[in-house]
Amino acid sequence: MAGKNKTVVERRSECELVVTRLFEAPVEIVFEAWSKAELFQRWWVPKALGVPLRACEMDVRTGGGYRLEFGLDAANAMAFYGKYTDVTPPSRIVWTNEESGEITVTTVTFEDRAGKTLLTLSELYPSKEACDEALQGSAAGLPVQFEQLDELLPELVA
Repeated sequence: MAGKNKTVVERRSECELVVTRLFEAPVEIVFEAWSKAELFQRWWVPKALGVPLRACEMDVRTGGGYRLEFGLDAANAMAFYGKYTDVTPPSRIVWTNEESGEITVTTVTFEDRAGKTLLTLSELYPSKEACDEALQGSAAGLPVQFEQLDELLPELVA
């Protein structure tokens, strides 16, 4: 089943990217993979990058926060952090990305499709330039990340 469904990345406006994919697992399971740190860290970073996720702190509730730290060692670590502004299990997670000084808002929705999950990720950037940069950088990794999530889901369903 893994790899069967395609990840679609599209630009909806100057400042918005939307990514969709159908996952072969129930909404509750896919939501859990996004909301539990011990599961999230198993699929979020593309393995081919060779950069480990050194820290994964997630308080996935409205008003909670997160902090992800990447790097081979503490001296070269990069941190990403923000707040969860809307968490509605198992259908929606909205968070801010605040590390750049400009706030990006990410919304992920989980829709039931006959026992499968249609996932839609929308990223709203503060400027066209920030969106352009994401399209070349972080958004380019999402298909790989979603493949890794696809590989993890059968284990969670079992």
